[in-house]
Amino acid sequence: MFICVDTPINENKDPRFTHLINAIEQVGGNISAGVLVVVESTIAPGTMRGMILPALEKKSGLKTGRDLFLAHCPERVMSGKLLNNLKNVDRVLGGFDKRSTEMAIEWYTPIMKAKLHTTDMTSAEVAKTAENAYRDVQIAFANEVGLICEKLGLDAFEIRRLVNTCPFREMHVPGAGVGGHCLPKDPWLLVYGGKEADPKLIPAARKVNDSMPAHVAEMAVEAMKEIGIKRGKGTCVAVFGLAFLDNSGDTRNSPASSVIKQLKGKYRVIGHDPYVTEFEGVEIVRDLDAALKMADCAIFLTRHKEYTMLTLDRIASLMRHRIIIDGRNGFDKYRAEELKIKYKGIGKG
Repeated sequence: MFICVDTPINENKDPRFTHLINAIEQVGGNISAGVLVVVESTIAPGTMRGMILPALEKKSGLKTGRDLFLAHCPERVMSGKLLNNLKNVDRVLGGFDKRSTEMAIEWYTPIMKAKLHTTDMTSAEVAKTAENAYRDVQIAFANEVGLICEKLGLDAFEIRRLVNTCPFREMHVPGAGVGGHCLPKDPWLLVYGGKEADPKLIPAARKVNDSMPAHVAEMAVEAMKEIGIKRGKGTCVAVFGLAFLDNSGDTRNSPASSVIKQLKGKYRVIGHDPYVTEFEGVEIVRDLDAALKMADCAIFLTRHKEYTMLTLDRIASLMRHRIIIDGRNGFDKYRAEELKIKYKGIGKG
């Protein structure tokens, strides 16, 4: 029996267990002796032993390790790569005991080409939440360097290139914000499970990454102010890239949502995305050229292939006012200046 349900967080950044407990109780009420239960959901450290195990035993009347077997094998999937990752990406498998681990290996081996790395259940919980928290912290570092470079009049992408000439340095790229289902949530699950250690770095990284969409919106407001464009419904800001992921229609926790909320009410805001047909709170213009023609300010939040094919000359010929806010290092700042485009980019001073 495999359980893979959503594990969201609440407004206090604590996990909401409703979906998980409902699933566990349904499973527990319908299993018999000898069954293996594998939880694939990403969960806070301590959840398997502290919540799932006792809930299963209570509902089923079975004893774990004797007539009920239990394991945690958190998924490693992403939009557009689900089947590939299920087969070809290594997994961490934490079993309650040796027999639980052996039974889980028997189930996963026929469908996987990649390796199963076996451990205990709590280590598997920590590994999954830590791998996403680690990436989130790396992105936050890149974003903070980007903000520093903006103030110093430097190019963070050139700084990144120079940093990465040093062995064992793999600096990430700064950007307009972190979206998706996992990275904005999973670090908080690790913090929750390890709260007795009073984590400080991970929450600080979350704060930096959460602040980036507002920074993008502020850049747009500043750029329009600098060339004398006033607030009001007669001024149009076009947000290009409503999905959080390149070449995807996945809008979960997209930075675009925060950017739009910051700007709505001050300006007319429209959206464009070749993969998204609906997005809460914004009018979507399906035609790319039409969106550019309507725009006084164009904000690029995603590097969809359709946007990487855009030339600055084409943009300059279409826009009402030539303002670009580049959230993903998609355009050449110096070429933009040659075309008399007001350009501001994340990490570019």
